[in-house]
Amino acid sequence: MKIGRTALLAAVSGLLALTACTPGSLGDSDGDGTALSYLVDNEPSTVKTAEALAKAFNAKYPELSIKVETRPQGGEGDNIVKTRLSTGDMTDIFAYNSGSLFQALKPEQNLAAVDDQAFVSTLDPAFKTTVTANGKVYGAPTGGTVGGGMLYNRAVYSRLGLQVPKTWADFMANNAKIKAAGVAPVIQTYQTTWTSQVIFLADYHNVASVNPTFADQYTANKVKVASTPAALRGFQRLQEVHDAGYQNSDFASAQLENGLKMIADGTGAHYPILTFAVATIAANSPDKVKDVGFFALPGDDAAKNGLTVWEPGGIYIPKTTSGAKLDAAKKFLGFVASPEGCDVQSKTVAPSGPYVVKGCTLPADVPQAIKDLQPYFDARATTPALEFLSPVKGPALEQICVEVGSGIRKAADGAELYDRDVQKQAQQLGLPGW
Repeated sequence: MKIGRTALLAAVSGLLALTACTPGSLGDSDGDGTALSYLVDNEPSTVKTAEALAKAFNAKYPELSIKVETRPQGGEGDNIVKTRLSTGDMTDIFAYNSGSLFQALKPEQNLAAVDDQAFVSTLDPAFKTTVTANGKVYGAPTGGTVGGGMLYNRAVYSRLGLQVPKTWADFMANNAKIKAAGVAPVIQTYQTTWTSQVIFLADYHNVASVNPTFADQYTANKVKVASTPAALRGFQRLQEVHDAGYQNSDFASAQLENGLKMIADGTGAHYPILTFAVATIAANSPDKVKDVGFFALPGDDAAKNGLTVWEPGGIYIPKTTSGAKLDAAKKFLGFVASPEGCDVQSKTVAPSGPYVVKGCTLPADVPQAIKDLQPYFDARATTPALEFLSPVKGPALEQICVEVGSGIRKAADGAELYDRDVQKQAQQLGLPGW
């Protein structure tokens, strides 16, 4: 299972009432203007943002309008998108994943390239790779990024005189001092099993800094996790935290909400998690959210310190959109990927991380942990998570990480088991070389 933005929001927020636009709602054609249809998934915050963008776009360009349509999430929604593209029945524009799932849409065959649009030059290079096929760019970003790494309690750090670590050795040294002070150094919440993957997945920037071509080689079955030292380190880090006794005592039974409360209260000092979770801390512990900061998962070389990023999804134009509608669709993508479009999104849904458009800034009132992401982007020290660069991800990863992080299985054994899990998944996907 991929850690997808929508799935994560659902994990925190629970199932909310779904909304959809009905015929005759926002975006119907008015007079001789051009009306575009826009397909998004039915996650409530996604719909809310799409409607806000459509309204703002129509206000700026009264002759153009957007009608928002919705589809289910998950596999059913994926099938709808692929079917509508293959039958030529897709809406004028649509929102979908970036990265490997975008590649599965066969963009050269089904989508209109947007390289000729000015907004493309303003996109963060790391994001741009996730909507690019054979050198052509096909999408504009919607929403902000999500960082993978460590939430940390700033009050604990201040009290103990600790500095944010840039190497794993410094991180473990901090943990020793934190444990001596009677605070749980590293919160783990294995009852919410997907959270067990974060250390392994957030370590990908460190893998790519040593093996820049790892994603391509991995997809082609030319490298394995178990036999690639930099990739194996993710499992080793899990084992090292457990073997040092740095986890909370209830790590096996604790759930996500327990972990978020611990990091907010300072009964735990570090929580490996994705920054989407900061919104829940702000909602549940508003008086404590200022005490929560964030840093990227440290690697073994301070000079290569950087952030693994879960990139935003994209907005795309199918090749069936043509003429005046194509021109209007490109204008809409340019509006979304602009400071004006980012402001609309920020006012509608709290950002989970920096935007990937030059000139877009985070609101001044975002929590400190979200602000802490920005320096990594300013330094261009970011790498998309592996799932945005390769379709290869075994479904048993979270169970394997639980075993390694619980001391049930050694890191090397976990890596070998995961390589076997990945092989079965790659063969099911029909990837060449497997």
